[in-house]
Amino acid sequence: MSLFPLFLDETLVVVDKPAGLPSVPGRPAELHDCMASRVQAEVPDALVVHRLDMATSGLLVFARSKAAQRALGAAFARRDVAKRYVAVVAGEMHDDEGEIDLPLIADWPNRPLQKVDNAMGKPSVTRYRVIARQPGRTRVALMPVTGRSHQLRVHLQALGHPIVGDGLYAPPEVAAQSPRLLLHAHTLAFAHPLSGEALSFESPLPF
Repeated sequence: MSLFPLFLDETLVVVDKPAGLPSVPGRPAELHDCMASRVQAEVPDALVVHRLDMATSGLLVFARSKAAQRALGAAFARRDVAKRYVAVVAGEMHDDEGEIDLPLIADWPNRPLQKVDNAMGKPSVTRYRVIARQPGRTRVALMPVTGRSHQLRVHLQALGHPIVGDGLYAPPEVAAQSPRLLLHAHTLAFAHPLSGEALSFESPLPF
């Protein structure tokens, strides 16, 4: 499969990951095919900067040097990267916008699941804004402030609006409404790690 990056220069690569493909190799042999290996097949010096859930589609950035990887990783850690996801969730959300502030922790007996834990969880914050409502569903923009594993999926489930197609966190009748998770990394904006130029990317919505 030939890769067509959204952006490629001597410092970084931006690609559009399809749903169902891991960001990095998994332990089972069937998960060795991943976005990282596909990018490295055509850009051999590409290095992983961040990840998306296997079920999530959308924008993914790779660095082309250790220095660029450190700079981009630091930008993510400082929350200098603006990320916007779009999801379709079950039910009609009441508020037009809001913030979900619920600490998360790994649900160790049920890995890879995560759960809300007010005593031991790590601080986790997601801002949201309703895009459109339709009978029984809401299309919503999600702006994660923190970047915990499965954060958006757990936060929306905890709010009572699980993401449609979510086989991990949604009830079976909601998971069965879509063959894929309706969550997409839609826009990404950050400073170029070498030039400092403001970069902004948008991936077309697949649902």
